[in-house]
Amino acid sequence: MVTLEEIKEYLKSYDGPEINIMEVCGSHTAAIAKNGIPGILSPWIHLLSGPGCPVCVTPSSYVDKLLELAMEPGNVIVTFGDLLRVPGSTPVNLSQIKGKGARVEMVYSPLDMVPLAKNEPDKTFIFAAVGFETTTPAYALLIDTLIRDQIQNVKLLTALKTMPEVIDHLCANGAPIDAFLAPGHVSVITGYECFEPIARQYRIPFGVAGFKGQELLAAIYGIVKLVGQGRVVNFYPSVVSRQGNAAAQKLIDQYFERADVAWRGLGVVKGSGKLLKDEYSRFDAGSRGLVEDHKANRACCCDKVLMGKMKPTECPLFGKVCTPMTPQGACMVSTEGSCFTWLTNHRTQ
Repeated sequence: MVTLEEIKEYLKSYDGPEINIMEVCGSHTAAIAKNGIPGILSPWIHLLSGPGCPVCVTPSSYVDKLLELAMEPGNVIVTFGDLLRVPGSTPVNLSQIKGKGARVEMVYSPLDMVPLAKNEPDKTFIFAAVGFETTTPAYALLIDTLIRDQIQNVKLLTALKTMPEVIDHLCANGAPIDAFLAPGHVSVITGYECFEPIARQYRIPFGVAGFKGQELLAAIYGIVKLVGQGRVVNFYPSVVSRQGNAAAQKLIDQYFERADVAWRGLGVVKGSGKLLKDEYSRFDAGSRGLVEDHKANRACCCDKVLMGKMKPTECPLFGKVCTPMTPQGACMVSTEGSCFTWLTNHRTQ
């Protein structure tokens, strides 16, 4: 059994070929910074933050649609906090539009919509349903509740993404990645078997990791040892299985179907999203057909950062005109965004 100190020493003294390891989980990005893990690693081991922050990969056209809906009389936009400051194709965001008469509410759970809608049946409540496989079951449960309680004044504007397809997109389009830290929260729902075909095809190891410092170090140590091998190893067995959560998967499949959707900075990725099925279209607020709007700030390098082709510090806007108070791209908006994390934690690697 390798001890934590032995793992640290190995990772610190590693002097083999350079290795790029990408995490595709916003919580991993934040935990890596919080635990000071980049400072523990050899200069030959590089950690890159990929498209693992749901707010960061939400296309500007989606935000534009939310802003449009917010200004329609009788509509109430309901969202989580991070999305309030995400700019669309112009610098305007949901937080700013509140000052122009729009009503925007912040909640902590999709089910918070239910009492809001019951209390004001004359309003249409539109939830900004953004997320990955982790949060999609909650939106399915909301639809389930709306049908059961016969609530007619709630809709979703969805920007729901799936991880395996975008990881395959990265690998197929030249992302300089030698290994992946697989997303822990997503893997709870999907199971880790969904990453196995990608691992085999590109001969890239995946390590499913937890969120504590020692769990992340153990996963990084494990996949460094496996570079060049197309394997998936589960370093988070307490909550992640190979098959995942069958009940959550069934609930998702009841209401949602696979679709080609747009990722901010990456364009449309085939089969990488979930949209409400046609029979539940009455709950949809206009999610279909939203593509990336290239009128957004073209100096922003979020696309290259998400692909692992550029460090945040190499973007000409980073830390200058682009800060957490004046974000020019979505990667600086969320506390799980790579640019936000690099700036606020003074990462150098």
